[in-house]
Formats: sequence, C-alpha cells, structure tokens
Amino acid sequence: MDRGALLAAAVTVFLWASAFVSIRASADYFGPGALALGRLATGSLALVCVLLVKRGGIPPRKAWPGIILSGVLWFGCYMVALNWGEQKVDAGTASMVVNIGPMVIALLGGWLLKEGFPPLLLAGMGVSFVGAVVVGFSTSGDGSSSVLGVGLCLLAALVYGAGVVSQKPALRHATPMQVTTFGCLIGTVACLPFSGQLVSDLSDAPLSATLNVVYLGLFPTALAFSTWAYALSRTTAGRLGATTYAVPAIVILISWVALDEVPGWVTLLGGAICLGGVAVSRIRPGRASQTPPAVPPVPPVQEDTPASSVEPTR
Repeated sequence: MDRGALLAAAVTVFLWASAFVSIRASADYFGPGALALGRLATGSLALVCVLLVKRGGIPPRKAWPGIILSGVLWFGCYMVALNWGEQKVDAGTASMVVNIGPMVIALLGGWLLKEGFPPLLLAGMGVSFVGAVVVGFSTSGDGSSSVLGVGLCLLAALVYGAGVVSQKPALRHATPMQVTTFGCLIGTVACLPFSGQLVSDLSDAPLSATLNVVYLGLFPTALAFSTWAYALSRTTAGRLGATTYAVPAIVILISWVALDEVPGWVTLLGGAICLGGVAVSRIRPGRASQTPPAVPPVPPVQEDTPASSVEPTR
C-alpha cells in the first residue's frame, strides 16, 4: 500500500476498534437492531452533508449492484449480528472472532475479483483461523449464551467479508465517498423495521448511551468507512483485510481501561495466534536472492552514425 492508503487503513483500524467497546457499553440499553439503525442513521446524515458540500453526485449505474449488496450485507446485516453478539460476549472476544473476516475477504477476493491466492497470504489466513477456533473453544465452557455470541460474531464476520468483496467492484465506477454514503443509506433503509424499538430505547436510555450511538455513527461509521473505501480503492481487498487483524489488540486495551473487561488467558492466546497470522500474511519474499537480468552492453556509436539513430537498450 502507498502511504495514503496505509494512513487511511490505520484510521479505520483504530476507530473500528473503539466501536467494539462502544457497542458493548450500549448493549444494556439498546437492542441489536435499534443500535444498528441509530448508528446508521447518524452516519448517513453526516455522510450526505459531506457529499452535498463536496458535490459528490450520484454514482453511475454500473456501481449500484455493488453498493446495494454491500449496503445490505455490511452496513445492515453485519451491524445487527455484531450488536447481538456483543450482548453475549465481551468486546475483546467479539473482535477476535469477527477478525476471521479477512480470511473470507481473501478467499472471495481471490476467486471473484481475480486477486489471486499468494501462498503466504493463505498461510497467514490458516494460522488466524486456528486462533479463531481457540477463541471459540475458550468461551464454550461459559454456557450456551457465550456459544450463541461466538456464533453471531462468526456470522458477522461472514457477511462482513462478503460485503467488502462486493464493494470492491463498485469502487471501479464510483468514488469512495459515493460508495460509502449510498451504502450507508441502503443499510439504514434495511434497518428501518427497528424504528419502533429505537424510539422506545432512546426514551429509556441514559445520555451516555445515546452519545455512544452518536459517536458510533459519526466516527466508526461515517469517517472510518470512508477511509476504508479510500484505502480499498488503492489496494487489493485481501491485503487491506489483513490490516484489520490489529483491531483485537486495540479493543482489548480500550475495553480493559473503559469497561474493566479482559478476556481469559486462553481467549487471549487465540487472539495472539490470530495476530500471528497477520505477520505471516504480511511477509514479502526477499529480493536479495533474485538475480537481476543481465543488461546487454550498448553498442558503441560509430563516427559516421548519428547518435540519435542508436536504439536504446530496453
């Protein structure tokens, strides 16, 4: 990735990490669908305002299939499933399970987007999958609610991966701002059936929980999804997806400070294995062993031959 894409990915990773903690803090006051709708409505309002100021316009027709699919899957289904899962498991555990999503992105991206399957990327994904399995087993002894929470986070990871892959083709025809704004709007429309529950929850929730919803809409949604789309337009889906493996470590640190929640040691081991997979997937083959091609010598210019007539060596 170039520096612009790398900086955008870093902003996304930090804000998405904070989202896991904010969702967990709001779980006692908002239902999964209501929280998703409140977050998406806030994010849509902010994104539309920015789009109008910048005169971003309407995406072309060829971009709409990817925008609609990513809006329903990633903005809609993903957020509802994640919110529900975080009512059952802590923020750190949820973030580690969800982070098998990059493996889904790499596999679907290699198949549908023809990005290929680099051996080290596949090896890293395999290591991280083992880590996710360890996380799942570490929570299975806590009762059916924890198993359900892990299952919901796994579902969130699957629709997250499918949403990212469906968004990539749309970025060939529309700007990152257009793809993010209209994807968020479509996700909001998909969550409208939860409007009644959102109104009811808002009337009973404390101010801190309501401010969490606003924060989720403005920063982890409006800003982070925009920086993600920008980075995705400048690199492959598989390579960008691997950067999100840094999210669990940040989530655990924030959750420990803000909520006094820390996953168990076995769960942390599984998360460490997941992050080890990131290191493997980011390794590049050394170039020192590659022998540079021999460059043929440039023939001398004869005195009776004009210099401009000599063909340069390619």
